[in-house]
Amino acid sequence: MLAFSYDKSFEGLLCAVFEAFKLKKMPECLLATEQVEPLLVSDTHHVEFDNAKYERVRKALINKLSKVALRHLMYVWLSELPESDLIVFRYICKVFKSSQSIETDFADQDVLAVHDIAKKVSRERHRVIQFVRFSAINNPVKDVFNDKEDKIYFSIIAPIYNVLPLVLKFFKDRFADQKWAIYDEKREYGYIYNLHSIEPVSLTDKDDLIINSQVNKNYLARDEALFQTMWLRYCNALTIKERINPKLQRQQMPSRFWHYLPEMKLMLK
Repeated sequence: MLAFSYDKSFEGLLCAVFEAFKLKKMPECLLATEQVEPLLVSDTHHVEFDNAKYERVRKALINKLSKVALRHLMYVWLSELPESDLIVFRYICKVFKSSQSIETDFADQDVLAVHDIAKKVSRERHRVIQFVRFSAINNPVKDVFNDKEDKIYFSIIAPIYNVLPLVLKFFKDRFADQKWAIYDEKREYGYIYNLHSIEPVSLTDKDDLIINSQVNKNYLARDEALFQTMWLRYCNALTIKERINPKLQRQQMPSRFWHYLPEMKLMLK
C-alpha cells in the first residue's frame, strides 16, 4: 500500500495532488510527516512543500470548480474528521481526471462525503454565529492594540469543528466599530479585531484569563457582571413558563453551548 506523507497543511495537500499526477501513482493513505507508518504500508513518498506546485494546483482548481464547491472543500478540511484530508485529496484528483463537472455526482462516494461533511460544518458555523456571547474585559494583550484603550469584548467557544476562521468576516462586519476577540479553547487559538485588521492571538501567558470555560471575573470590565445579570433577568421575564419545551430547546440550542451563555445560567444549576 502506497502512502504519501506531508506537513498536514492545505497547501501541502495540494502539493501532494501535484506529486500524485507527476508520479502517476495514487496513495491509499495520507500520513503526517514523521508519523509512524501503518503495518500495511509498503511504500512511502514524502511530499515537500513547493510554492510553485501549490499555486499551479490552486489556480487549476479555481478554474475547474464553482465557488460553492471550493467552499465545501474548505469546510471538509476544517472539519478535522479522520481521513478528511484523504477525502479532499481524492475529490480533487477526480476533478482533474474528469472532463465534466463532478460537483453533483452524488453516486460517487467522495462527492457525497464532501457534501455531507460540508453541510455539518456549515450548520456548526451558523450555531457559533448565533450563540457567541461577548463579555467586556480589561485588555489582557495590550501589545496587540498599541493604544491606551483597555476594554475589549471577549468570547470563548469550543465548536465541534474548526469553524472559527469561517465566522471572522461576519463578526468583523457586524461589530466593525468595536474591538473584540474570539478564542477557541478546544484548539487553543483565537483572533483579535483591532478596528483595522484581524490578527491571531495566543493566551499562553494568560492562563488565568479563562477558568472552567468562563472569563475570570478579575478581568471583567466595570459593570459587566451587572449587565450579564440584567440580560439574564430580561430573558427570564420574556419566558412563558407554560410554553417551555426542553426537547425543542435542546434541538434549537444544543446544551453544549449553554455553558457559554449568560441567559442559561439558571438552567445549569
